[in-house]
Amino acid sequence: MANIADDITRVIQDRIARFGGAATEASMVSVGTVISVGDGIARIFGLGGVRYLELIEFPRAGVMGIAFNLEEETVSAPILGDYTKVREGDEVRTTGRIIEVPVGDALLGRVVNALGEPIDDAGPIVTNKTRPVERVAPGVITRESVNRPVQTGIKVVDGLIPIGRGQRELIIGDRQTGKSALAIDTIINQKGKNLLCIYVSIGQRNFQITRLVETLRQYGALEYTIIVHASAEDPAPLKYLAPYAGCAMGEEIMESGRDALIIYDDLTKHAEAYRNMSLIIRRPPGREAFPGDVFYLHSRLLERAARMNKENGGGSLTALPIVETKGNDVSAYIPTNVISITDGQIFLETDLFNAGQRPALNPGISVSRVGGDAQVPGMKQVAGKLKIDQAQYASLAAFAQFGSDLDPETRFRLDRGARINEILKQPQYQPMPVEQQIMIFWAVNNGYLDDVPLHLVAKWEAAFHRFMEASHPEIGQDIVQTTVVNRQKLSDEQFEKLRAAIVEFKETSAPRE
Repeated sequence: MANIADDITRVIQDRIARFGGAATEASMVSVGTVISVGDGIARIFGLGGVRYLELIEFPRAGVMGIAFNLEEETVSAPILGDYTKVREGDEVRTTGRIIEVPVGDALLGRVVNALGEPIDDAGPIVTNKTRPVERVAPGVITRESVNRPVQTGIKVVDGLIPIGRGQRELIIGDRQTGKSALAIDTIINQKGKNLLCIYVSIGQRNFQITRLVETLRQYGALEYTIIVHASAEDPAPLKYLAPYAGCAMGEEIMESGRDALIIYDDLTKHAEAYRNMSLIIRRPPGREAFPGDVFYLHSRLLERAARMNKENGGGSLTALPIVETKGNDVSAYIPTNVISITDGQIFLETDLFNAGQRPALNPGISVSRVGGDAQVPGMKQVAGKLKIDQAQYASLAAFAQFGSDLDPETRFRLDRGARINEILKQPQYQPMPVEQQIMIFWAVNNGYLDDVPLHLVAKWEAAFHRFMEASHPEIGQDIVQTTVVNRQKLSDEQFEKLRAAIVEFKETSAPRE
């Protein structure tokens, strides 16, 4: 504190020495002086009229900052750029603008930084729309219940843990368990579904984003996706801003009456960046050195996901935040914070991943608090029994390890559950249309795979989908029209047609030993 007081005294003496009567109160308010700088944070004396999150300019260094910590005599400002250019004694000016980012359809297909500036060498982004990065979430009166699905194309998610438009569903798990892969598959599956996507990368390497861009371009998904990238090499303030910038872009889509999906990958690194900034600014550290408002850091971000009612445009913003755990510990500080904010979680478990279950979803801990409301009626008809069988299998499999003398009913449940597990496995970058999911779920629920050897289940499923597309495409088209377009239940007649097609497939085209 003594050092800061000395710095302020020196600045005041310098201003008195240069005082010539031309300075006005307005200029004293709008101009300040850097008294210390380090680790991307500048401490500034002056700027008496500055507002929270106002953009401030460092003219000599040619960089910008944001007013972050407003103290009695000084302002602490994270520097958005190369902070090594800023020196003690530099002049600082306010801009009168709260930090904002460009928004609009011009950003689709582009890679931008946390300030909305293009970093993909594809030219400038031409848009005259901007939005502040921080904004109060929509109120309850303007919202509508979540009852329209986000089809991820991932069988285990669409069947067991459905996601609705406007929902906040957490993806959580250890490193290298497929969290980002699940999110990317969800983006790829939105082609032709009128759902625009935003992928916010926080603390990833540049080569990972280059690989992501090529993947999305390969599958035709880049054209409806915005990528906001704050790399591992970027200063903490840019990592802190990136999710809010992406959310502002998503809100523009939502408030234009359309649907958007935003993925925050990941909020663990976001919290760590905020902790770094807070400790440098000397905010009081709390649990695990995080500041006391780290819960508010994420709650004010995720609450902005919503489905608006018809009077407010009827658009939606669906959030899929990703959080990394250590040792599958979902009871750690940041995971429990985000779990309590979101409407459910998809827990990807390391042991399941290593055992070959991909996606490695643990159905016991995973949950969607929106539930069947986020499923099309046809999926709801076939997925309910699937959940029950899967739950029974999980509990029985643990006891079956202790003995081989099992009664026929238990053996039947174990065999059925093992086949469901095989059906729920799915390779990356191969999202499945909802009509195919409904058909294979109905087949396994009704025992048509009970006599298929376990090692042939995946081969049987692939052959079944090829057969249905080639020989009975009208069944899949009828399912889509009934349950996706008209949002009605499938009739007994439709299931009877499906049963007849499955019997025909088993007699003529099913793979055998």
